[in-house]
Amino acid sequence: MKMNERYSRQILFQEIGREGQEKLLNSRVLIVGCGALGASHAEMLSRAGVGKLRIVDRDFVEFTNLQRQTLFKESDAAERLPKAIAAKNRIREINSDIEIESIVADVNNSNVESLIDGCDLILDGTDNFQIRYLLNDACVKHEKTWIYGAAVSSYGTTMTIRPGETPCLRCIFEEMPDAGSAPTCDTAGVIMPIISSISAIQVAEAIKLLVGDIASLHRSLVQIDVWANDWRKIKLAAPNEDCVCCVKKRFEFLDAEAREFAAVLCGRDAVQIAPPTKSSIDLRTLAVRLRDLGEVKQNEFLVRFTADEKEITVFVDGRAIIKGTDDISAARSVYAKYVGV
Repeated sequence: MKMNERYSRQILFQEIGREGQEKLLNSRVLIVGCGALGASHAEMLSRAGVGKLRIVDRDFVEFTNLQRQTLFKESDAAERLPKAIAAKNRIREINSDIEIESIVADVNNSNVESLIDGCDLILDGTDNFQIRYLLNDACVKHEKTWIYGAAVSSYGTTMTIRPGETPCLRCIFEEMPDAGSAPTCDTAGVIMPIISSISAIQVAEAIKLLVGDIASLHRSLVQIDVWANDWRKIKLAAPNEDCVCCVKKRFEFLDAEAREFAAVLCGRDAVQIAPPTKSSIDLRTLAVRLRDLGEVKQNEFLVRFTADEKEITVFVDGRAIIKGTDDISAARSVYAKYVGV
């Protein structure tokens, strides 16, 4: 299909035009997290004709996702497809001309620098500050622009971070929020309109950056509550002169000797357990070893089984999601019992 036909309405938009469309087609964007925000990012960017998308997500599709995660179908949830794989399958149907790289992995300090390598822009689709601070470190270190975004309940926020030009995430939020101090989708829920609103702003900023229209960036911390009808733009000043990350160049999250071994997953009654070192599991062998427990389902991406009244999903990189508890200690015990340390 000729570019003129597929993207004709976008080319008519003078701020993009033919030259801008060519730039989009020659761009590579990393989307970190393919849940609600990330799925929306991926769909909009693929329809806009961004030529290369790298999608990274650690999780699989569940029926609770379908209320707001627009790329996924009931069959994806029934098959427990990894979100990165399900997203790739759907995007191929939306735009077969672009290149999609799907990576089923947990973003951590051992792989984040390789993931951002070669990308023109990084979009935040994550659901936790640990990964966002890690992304901030990596992007500041390598001078990569990234677009922060978060949404919960009916509230969302976003800002565009251009290292050396704008404040970074730690200029604005110097320390991570204490555990339990902020609402999550588990405690406050989340509605689709705020996802769409925040993603639209993030993707609009992404397109501006990719076509080179820097002057049109909003240069703000945007805060929206679609239920309370509250829209705010807090103009960004210069980077914080005392910032640990972008001024002092201390990349505390990136340089950490060990990452978190376990984390409670937002809205899931589930805990993710990750091995402390890089691992690779023979899924077929694991499935055979577990067969006495009852039904064990396996595909090329994961093994899923039930034990101790918990649903356990093990990925090839050694990670496991233990559903049926938000107790990290209990989840660690289940992991050690059935998967190993």
